[in-house]
Amino acid sequence: MPNLLRATLCFALGFMSAFYAMNVEASAQTRWQVTKMESASEAAAALIDTRELANAGFPDGRIATYEDGDISSAWYGLPTERYAHGILGDAIEAARLYVKTKNGKTLKLDLTKLEVFEDQTPRLADLDSDGTVEVITIRSSLLAGASMTIYGLEGIRLKQKATTAFIGRPNRWLNIAGIAPFLGTKYKEIAYVVTPHIGGTLFFYRYDGKKLIKLSAATDVSNHAIGSREMRLSSVADVDSDGSSDIAVPSNDRDLLKIFGFKNKKLKQIATAALPSPIVKAIGLQTEGTKGFIVGLENDDYYLVHP
Repeated sequence: MPNLLRATLCFALGFMSAFYAMNVEASAQTRWQVTKMESASEAAAALIDTRELANAGFPDGRIATYEDGDISSAWYGLPTERYAHGILGDAIEAARLYVKTKNGKTLKLDLTKLEVFEDQTPRLADLDSDGTVEVITIRSSLLAGASMTIYGLEGIRLKQKATTAFIGRPNRWLNIAGIAPFLGTKYKEIAYVVTPHIGGTLFFYRYDGKKLIKLSAATDVSNHAIGSREMRLSSVADVDSDGSSDIAVPSNDRDLLKIFGFKNKKLKQIATAALPSPIVKAIGLQTEGTKGFIVGLENDDYYLVHP
């Protein structure tokens, strides 16, 4: 690569990192406590994914459900090996999205031969509080990497409603971290981490019923261990009882748990907690006794992270 081009790219990447970092308002950092949990088996049991398996030929794929919406459930099917990325530990991805409507009708949407759902289970939410349900997915291009794509019903058909751009090159992935009212309004924002294995950035987007709007971002995060089938390395809770949801995600090396939230419409890093081993298991909520986040580590210990 010519020196001038390399210098230009380095400058651009540095500028982008600085820009995203500036989206997080500087604030005094609170260091949360970490307490080793006495029973690892009990902690592990609390983090088990209890959603029903889809049994549609797609490994580990589960059924997402939603009450009182036009879509009652969603899952992936039509397994394919046409994308040789294997970020989730195998070469099998999904090529089809299924939904079941509130009336019991099953609809399907097939991707083109240059795309896959590089995902395990879709997510269902009424993002814009209009009474209809959106399906939130990770859709990847064999040529340009992953995107976050939203589907929904249009009459009696399943249609794409909105999408982010693909990352821009193959074998680049993103993982959705949480969907919640992060700003405490009628909307539910989507948080996801782009390239969680190579300098991850946490993005927050709002869907207004027509398009996706980028709200803010924070750098040096991750929510996935490369090759792992576990995608739930994040958790959402209102940690300060202010009426808006906050999110916990690991640092890029997964040795820290970081808690982010919006205060006065500005994204802040609320707290951090240092851990003795990288986070590799699902992050859950402790709701009884001392409240906080349950984290499972690479050394097979479980810790409670709390104020």
